Amino acid sequence: MPNAQRTVVINRPVEEVFAFFTNPANDPTWRPQVKEISAQGAPTAGAKIHQVIEGPGGRGIPADIEVTGYEPSSLYAFQVVAGPARPSGQFRFAPSGEGTEVTFSLSAELSGLKKLLMSGQVQKSMNGEMAALDTAKTLIEAR
Repeated sequence: MPNAQRTVVINRPVEEVFAFFTNPANDPTWRPQVKEISAQGAPTAGAKIHQVIEGPGGRGIPADIEVTGYEPSSLYAFQVVAGPARPSGQFRFAPSGEGTEVTFSLSAELSGLKKLLMSGQVQKSMNGEMAALDTAKTLIEAR
């Protein structure tokens, strides 16, 4: 099962960091594989977010999201509900000194032929998402 987790400390208040990660309009600034994204309402549990990510050969892959957990300043969780791989993920936020500790985790249940054919590519994508946290950190701290 592909999965990844990473924790970074961002030198900004929890509320500011939470607001950045829960606003889908910010995703293309730190997640280079996002080709398009738009929220369909406020980011609360049950909200839908339309997303297309870059797949093999640069083609767009639908990866719409449903928000599954939303606890201001502490948790933002989601489930991908469209596309060939449908990982779940979450961001956890906690005060850390004068900044915010952000823990981002992703996991995907793949079985059968998908497991055989897609595990490596899904893991590579998840690793890229984790590495992109450095870009998010830089952007948030520059505000």
